This record gives sequence, C-alpha cells and structure tokens, in this order.
Amino acid sequence: MKIRVHSETTEQDAHVIAKALAEHLDDDIEVYTRDGDTPLASVERTNGTEPEEPADDLGPTDRERQLKEEIAEIKEGGPKKYRDRLEEQGKLFVRDRLDLWFGDDGIAFEDGTFAEFDAEGDLPADGLLTGAAEFEGRDLHFMANDFSVKAGSMAEKGVEKFLRMQHRALKTGRPVLYLMDSSGGRIDQQTGFFANREGIGKYYYNHSMLSGRVPQICVLYGPCIAGAAYTPVFADFTIMVRDVSAMAIASPRMVKMVTGEEIDMQDLGGAEMHTSVSGSADLIAEDEEHARELVAQLMSYLPANSDHDPPQSESVAPVKSPEGIDSVVPQEPNKGYDMHDVIDRVVDKDSVLELRPEYGSEIITAFARIDGRPVGIVANQPANRAGAIFPDAAQKAAQFIWTADAYNIPLLYLCDTPGFMAGSQVEKEGILEQGKRMIYATSSATVPTQSVIVRKAYGAGIYAMAGPAYQPESTIALPSGEIGIMGPEAAVNAVYANKLADIDDPDERAQKEQELREEYREDIDVHRMASEVVIDEIVPPSSLRTELTNRFEFYETVEKELPDKKHGTVL
Repeated sequence: MKIRVHSETTEQDAHVIAKALAEHLDDDIEVYTRDGDTPLASVERTNGTEPEEPADDLGPTDRERQLKEEIAEIKEGGPKKYRDRLEEQGKLFVRDRLDLWFGDDGIAFEDGTFAEFDAEGDLPADGLLTGAAEFEGRDLHFMANDFSVKAGSMAEKGVEKFLRMQHRALKTGRPVLYLMDSSGGRIDQQTGFFANREGIGKYYYNHSMLSGRVPQICVLYGPCIAGAAYTPVFADFTIMVRDVSAMAIASPRMVKMVTGEEIDMQDLGGAEMHTSVSGSADLIAEDEEHARELVAQLMSYLPANSDHDPPQSESVAPVKSPEGIDSVVPQEPNKGYDMHDVIDRVVDKDSVLELRPEYGSEIITAFARIDGRPVGIVANQPANRAGAIFPDAAQKAAQFIWTADAYNIPLLYLCDTPGFMAGSQVEKEGILEQGKRMIYATSSATVPTQSVIVRKAYGAGIYAMAGPAYQPESTIALPSGEIGIMGPEAAVNAVYANKLADIDDPDERAQKEQELREEYREDIDVHRMASEVVIDEIVPPSSLRTELTNRFEFYETVEKELPDKKHGTVL
C-alpha cells in the first residue's frame, strides 16, 4: 500500500508512520511525499506472517527435564529407611503395589502428585496417591496410602486429594478402590483437616453418598487405626491381608492406656478376628497377589453403578451333576448335610465367591452365576447348628441382601432352617433385632428373587428366607420340603404332651408319638402346600438348575415398586 504525506515529512517520521500502519492494517506500507517518486520509508507487514517451521530435532528443554526429575523423585516415596522396612513387614512399596494392580499402562492419570512439594521435611504426594486406572477391563478411581511417608498417615493435602477423588466418583458413576495402609490422622498436623467442613470427617459423608451408588472395595495392607479404620467398614466389600493387616478404633498402646488391657494388634483387630468374630471384613487374602485376585473375582459380579445391570458371561455347566441333588438332601429334617453340595449342582462351575464364610456360618452368603447370570445366594447351612438362624447370621444375610439389591444382582434363597434360634443367650445378642433386619432387607429388595424350599422351612425362618408372603417371583420346592410353624418333634411335644403322658405303656406311647409325628409331617408336606397353592410348584431336584435358569431369565426385567416414603426406620 502506498501512502502520500506532506512534503516536509522527514524520513524518520515516515518510517514511524509506515511501521504503525503496517501493524494496524496487516499490509506492506510505502510512504511517499505528495509529489515524490521515491519512497521515504517502506515497512513489510508484521502480523499474519508465517512462523518459521521448528527444527525436527527439538527435544525436551531443561525446564521439562527438571520437571521429570522432580516427578521421579516424588515417586521414590518417603525416606529410604522406611521403604527398606516394607519387605520385612510383608508389604510392597505403594508404587510396586500399583504396578501389580494395574500394570505398566493401566494407570490413566494421577492427581496431586505435587502435594506438599514445598513442605519442610520429606512428604512426597503427602503420603497418599489418587487417580484413575483400568482394572480387568473396567475403569475405576483409586486411592493408595504410601506407608513410607509418615506411616501412611493422613493430613491436609492428602485429605483434599481423597475428597476430590470421592467427589469425582459421584460424578462419573465408576467404582472406587481403596488400597489402605494408614496409621490414621497426622496428630501433629491436625489443624486444617480434622474438623473442617471439607476435612477428614467428610470422608465418611462421601462414603455414605457413594454407598449403593458405585461399588466401593477396600483392601487393607497394614494396621489401619482410628479414622483410617472407618473407610474399610464403610466400603461395600473389605478384604484383609492375613497377618499384616488390621483395623481398630485405637492402637494396642492406646487401648492399654485407656482401659489397662494388654493385647496385640492381630488379636485386637486382625483379619481372623474381623472375618469370624466382628463380621467387619468379608475375605482374607493370603498375600498381595491373592488380594488382587479376590477383587478381580468380586468385580466380575458387579455393575459399574446402580444404574447398570451386572455383567453376564458365558454359561458353564455345574461342577457336579444336578442329578445328584435329591441324594444330597436327606429326608429326615434333623439330619445334617452341606448346602454347598446343592449349590455346586445348581450354579456354573467355579463361579461361587462366598463372603464372610467364618462369620454367622449357619447362613451362606455368596455370589455365583446360573447360566452366566450373576446371582446373590442366601442359603441356610444345615451342617452348622442345623441351619438355625443366629443373630450374627441374620446380620450377615441382611447386609448381603441389601448390597446385592443395591447393585441389581438377583437373589436366590435356598431354605432349610428350623427358624430363628431361641434361648437367653441369643436374646441378649439381639436375635429379634437382627432377625428384624434380615426380614426388612428381604422385604425391601426390588431385584428378581427366587425362593426354593429345599427341606424344612419352620417358623419365621420362611419369612426371612423370602417365603410366599415376601413376593418373590416364585416360591418353588423340592419334594423333601416342609413348611410349618415348627418341626414335628416340637409340635408333638407342644400339642400332645399331656395326652402322651397319660399313656403308661412306653411302647404304646412311642407308637402313638410316631403316629402323631407322621400325621403332622403330612400336614406340613410341600404336596399339601402345593395343593393349597401356598407355593408355586414342586420341581424334580435334577431339574432345579434348569428351572431357576428359566425363571431368572423370564423375570430379569421385572420392576418392583416400594411405597413412596423417605426411608424405612429399621436399618
């Protein structure tokens, strides 16, 4: 572009004008006097010029190299002396643990790596790692304590990372994996995280909000004390590594100071105690590799969240033939047998994962598959105390039913019980309270439910085991089944005790007692119940698997509505 200016304009002024116009108009500018033929100044455009192509051999700058060095140093964890102790404690360094879980490429990203980067002292990542990863083909959120940093204790920045991870899980609707190895809150740094609105207490609020929304699975790798012990019990499923993990409100030293009791960590809150006595943990892993295997198996039954159905797989034949079911179940109501022998003839081979097998062992709670479909099994165990329902068994069953229902896993009840246990000890242990909770959970479940009367269904046991009044999709029975207020022995004693006592001849009395017992058994036999349409069907035991396969398939889209209310008051 040519520009004419006053003839008295100097070359210096002409250059300033040309430069300004070139920048403003994005054009080449030549400045002439009004009558001149030679430009006083010329400036080429400066905006919009093509940048020079960068050289192909450019590599990381010193700035990037420094950042990578900082990240690598953070990933080394805490002081070497603490990392070196992990092996003798039977534990992996947290980074090696994540490699075991997710492999080299399984972690999508981490958050908060630079937490406490400027802190005085050695606090890499503030001792807590959070991020997202792929596990067995499933995306999930994770957190993991670094025990080499202040014994995995929690402080302000780590708490913030934990809370952000939970908040994001609520938004994404993806499962959460907690890899816990923490001594609790960092007492000398509690300002800023203990009682704050967004402090450690918010962990448990968020656990409550996530509960039943996304699966929360916790694995314990060491002693988790005080606040750190609540994450495992809030999780849907808790796995403890034998001999190294524990959880308790207070450490043995604190227990001794407060109560005078001397006790070691394993007796106070070890894996065996919590899986068999308190019921606060679901499974024991023999080592870190086994813990990963158990979680992989567990997640294979679970959906990503409560909006989804559980994943299905290919159908696999049972490990034992269904033809043997009738031979497994004795005709005599008081004779023991192992309910696992029935389950193994109904479900897909190698699909059973039993939870809390040592706790409340009169009831079996397990995930399994029937024709590839995940189901939650609640089964009485006649091999243990005749399958009577004790308080701990009722508590275990209630929680299992509640969890399976939350994640849309259909329920299968296998009933063979004399009912709830009676006696002063179980009353002190809350048999009524825990029995109420089991019945409440059964009543509130909205997933497809099948109830099978395998043998005896006496007293309120049939209520807890999803009998006809509890609106299962079907109540079916095997020919060995009996349904009654009580068993024949108790009934004869309760109704005819005085009449039998009047018979002096012992042989005559025994004969009469046997007759009365047989009459009562005819009255409670499932053929009578089927005749009165109390139950839906009596099925040949060898066809039980096929019957359940067809019924679960037919009812898999059933929708059940609960009354419109805020919530019940039982749990």
